[in-house]
Amino acid sequence: MAIRTARVDVAEIFALRHSVLLPGRPPAEAEFAEDGAPGAFHLAAYDPRGAVAACVSFCPELLPGDDTPAYRFRGMASAPAARGEGYGVAVLDAGLAEAAARGAHLVWCNARTSAAGFYLKRGFEVRGAEFVIEGVGPHVVMTTKPTTGA
Repeated sequence: MAIRTARVDVAEIFALRHSVLLPGRPPAEAEFAEDGAPGAFHLAAYDPRGAVAACVSFCPELLPGDDTPAYRFRGMASAPAARGEGYGVAVLDAGLAEAAARGAHLVWCNARTSAAGFYLKRGFEVRGAEFVIEGVGPHVVMTTKPTTGA
């Protein structure tokens, strides 16, 4: 079964982003300044009932210290009941393809260390040392070169 993905308004994915990434924290903390930036886009993957099972947000942003045309993604989340079912892969692949189509030669994120294995399996590389985002936990910068054939 093919997983349906679509570009959506951030409002459609906000509840999943907040509940998975910042549970128990004020909803405003799940709002990103980049959500409405020029060139930003948001994606959802849907389960067979039409519910959002995974989401991610992309924004044009250079990797610090690198002038390669790039997109950064944030807010990648999968509903707990949907984990391991391919929804996260589907939404990430759709985002990588869209970023490539928009001219990105590099895609990067600040990945939670606990999720690094997911990205490593998809060809991402770790850049630099682990660091801590206050109130969220340990992270690493991860990068990949997007392709339109994702």
